[in-house]
Amino acid sequence: MRDDDRMLDLPAPEFGSGVIGVCDICGTRQAVIVLAKERYRLCVIDFLNKAWIKSDKPPGSPAPVYRSERVEFPTSVTPTQHAPAIVLTPTKTVRHPVVLITPDVYGLTTTVLDAAIRFARDGFEVLVPEVGKTDGLGPGHHLALRAGATFRGGVSVRSARVNELVRLYEDAFAFLLTREMVDPARSAVFGTSYGASLALAVAAGNTRLSAVALAYPIPVRPNDLAKLVNVPLLCVAGTSDRHAARAVRQLKDAATPLPPSFELAEIPDARHHFLARDLRAYDLDQAEAAWSRILAFLRARLMPPVPRPPAPPMKPTGALDPAPGSPRPTVPGATPSATAPGSPASV
Repeated sequence: MRDDDRMLDLPAPEFGSGVIGVCDICGTRQAVIVLAKERYRLCVIDFLNKAWIKSDKPPGSPAPVYRSERVEFPTSVTPTQHAPAIVLTPTKTVRHPVVLITPDVYGLTTTVLDAAIRFARDGFEVLVPEVGKTDGLGPGHHLALRAGATFRGGVSVRSARVNELVRLYEDAFAFLLTREMVDPARSAVFGTSYGASLALAVAAGNTRLSAVALAYPIPVRPNDLAKLVNVPLLCVAGTSDRHAARAVRQLKDAATPLPPSFELAEIPDARHHFLARDLRAYDLDQAEAAWSRILAFLRARLMPPVPRPPAPPMKPTGALDPAPGSPRPTVPGATPSATAPGSPASV
């Protein structure tokens, strides 16, 4: 029996976990998301669209909060000169701020999907490259990420394979800014774990970003890479995560000249991958606290409140209008104005 068959036969798969199975809608055997509470096994795109594809609401009901689609963006990294991605677009007809999510080579994990859905529901247009289905990417890139972190003190962003991932995400970000109904002046990049290290590398070489949000990043090389990031940066990490602790020290050292540009949110007792629903480190309260901080940070940077119109001029306190027929007060040095007929001064 193969490993994927063994995964499919799990007696009680956890809600939100990713396994190998047959999608209940498209009928294709592939990686699916388990919705045990609703007796569903859905592939990624049908998982994202389930809220409205199978809707039983009557015609005229409000539109869904967001819609999702598969797209391809141009890139020089792959042999075919293009790469697949998933886009989540809010249905509200206004220009949307955008967020690029940078997964590591594991691809569309539950954490990545959770982030994409939360951001889209909050009004952000989200693009997630499907690295698991991208030509030319494979185990070698995964080994390059882990080898750098294990043996060289951090993910080496200058290595050939890691640099390919960074270039892929840079091309994805450039494509995202060209989409209809997006506001290119309000953009951010987000990643977790190894994806957070890649997000930092993307931000270090990009001048069009407005904000960067990282969750429990892995240390990078060179150590001072964050000095090249000139936009506000948020790092969310657990106090029981030794990998993220070294990355946090790197970020603190890089942000020393500009304290207001760096924010650190430490989640007490949280471990690495505490946002992943299908891993043991997941904790609901810790995850919700982290997501609240991340969304608040992105809203503040990409959705600033609309400025209020100026208030009308107010009369000085205690000032009263003169009674009808009474002489108006004169200002010293001012030229007297013509008096109205019938007033005491005109008699």
